[in-house]
Amino acid sequence: MSRRSGAPNGSGKDSATNISNGSQEKQKMLLASDTGHFSMIKALHLADLITEMNGFCGIMSVFSSMRYCLGASSNYSNLWAALAFMPFGLFFDFMDGKVARWRNKSSLMGQELDSLADLVSFGISPAAAAFAIGMRTPLDHLLLTFFVLCGLTRLARFNVTVAALPKDKTGKSKYFEGTPIPTTLSIAAIMAYWVSQGWVLDNIPMGVVAKGTPFEFHPIVGMFVLSGCLMVSKTIHIPKP
Repeated sequence: MSRRSGAPNGSGKDSATNISNGSQEKQKMLLASDTGHFSMIKALHLADLITEMNGFCGIMSVFSSMRYCLGASSNYSNLWAALAFMPFGLFFDFMDGKVARWRNKSSLMGQELDSLADLVSFGISPAAAAFAIGMRTPLDHLLLTFFVLCGLTRLARFNVTVAALPKDKTGKSKYFEGTPIPTTLSIAAIMAYWVSQGWVLDNIPMGVVAKGTPFEFHPIVGMFVLSGCLMVSKTIHIPKP
């Protein structure tokens, strides 16, 4: 999750900000004008296209999880694909901000795209992978939904409050409130280890609690709940690199 800022170091900050504001106004004009079915493409910056690749990785991860559910449970290739797309999403998430600052082009649309792509790549896709691996009880679904909604809320809060957070001399926020949503890749790494050991479906670590009752669930889903709580925390401040 990167703040789209075109302000570099030094005395050129104000002029770069003016350039950035000019590019935003131009994008607004292009988006508002009715010039054809595909005119929106003209309004996209290079950084926006990179952000779209982040979203591409996220949705491909979700589809890979779905394909595993439809295939043989002993064939983990689609599970590996689902987990592998997530770090590629992180790469594009990192690069879009770098490109935006390099080109001194800040995009309001890009900021929204960034949050939506992050939700798919680091919120929905880990939850889908958890479902595919075997967290499939109704209570598992409720807790995984809580995790995704925490990610959604965290991203919305970032968009609203980022302008008010303390900034360094480059114009970047000094810290994140709550853990950034890409930290969910740590859970993806844990799930990758499970897959390498064959700990999926009936072999998920810690097993099942209250089996055969309406409250049946996998205790390990608690790490998703914990991650969600950390994301929406107001008191946790994570320094930005």
